[in-house]
Amino acid sequence: PDLARYRDAVADLLIEIAGHNGPEDLPKAEKVLTERLADAEFAPVLAASPEGRPAAVDRLLREVRHYQPQARNCAADLAAHIRIHLFALIDVMWWGSARAFVTDPDLLHAAELVDLEPLRRRGELHFRYRRQARALPLRAVRAADRRLRPERTPRTAGLRFARARRESVTLLNQLAADFAAAAPGTPPLWVTSLARSIEQQRRLRALGYTATLPSAHCAGYAMDIEMSWFRRFGATGVLEGLLLERQRAGDVNAIDEGQTWHLCLSPAAMARDAQAATTGG
Repeated sequence: PDLARYRDAVADLLIEIAGHNGPEDLPKAEKVLTERLADAEFAPVLAASPEGRPAAVDRLLREVRHYQPQARNCAADLAAHIRIHLFALIDVMWWGSARAFVTDPDLLHAAELVDLEPLRRRGELHFRYRRQARALPLRAVRAADRRLRPERTPRTAGLRFARARRESVTLLNQLAADFAAAAPGTPPLWVTSLARSIEQQRRLRALGYTATLPSAHCAGYAMDIEMSWFRRFGATGVLEGLLLERQRAGDVNAIDEGQTWHLCLSPAAMARDAQAATTGG
């Protein structure tokens, strides 16, 4: 599918929906969306969905009907909610048939994922992340630190599972190196989310987060990168440019989710990495 054409069609659709952004505008927005999804520009991505075009459209319309503006929803308004779900269809097209990690133990024992902690201790990671605070004392310490130094680190819960595909680690290290070179003196790239189980994704949805299902996170092909925090360093434009450059090269699908940007590795990037590993390049 011509993804540039698809993304342009999404942008045009959002302009049409922009005047119907409130919860009371849902019927009008749904009507516009239903009509526009019949356009030829949307057909290849919808048809390539493993569930089939009708089911993909039905799922998208359900997500629109259930939209609720709230603090945990990364979509600032209805148009942003629709944009995120339309671009997430690219992830589904690529990885909707891939084996997902259904439960947390499935993810923890997945041989295709690597544990980031040993890599971090050996200095092999050029990006930053932090683990989710599960124990009450650590949560209290972090809360106190946020009050005293609110801008020291991004406002993120941290990784529940510090596990990722090797290809994701490679991409993040490359992005971190590019970011360091393009924005000297800025803190390193910060990763807020990597592989998730379907179990975790459902927990996030229940809490009101924009956690799509199916999700490339649940197959280990997606990651989220902090964006808003870098505004205080004047580096968001640089980082956005690097991510969009990777998208234009066909390496990733990039989705602006407000505080963070979502990245999904493309099958072409995965194949290229596998070829490089085979040849030693």
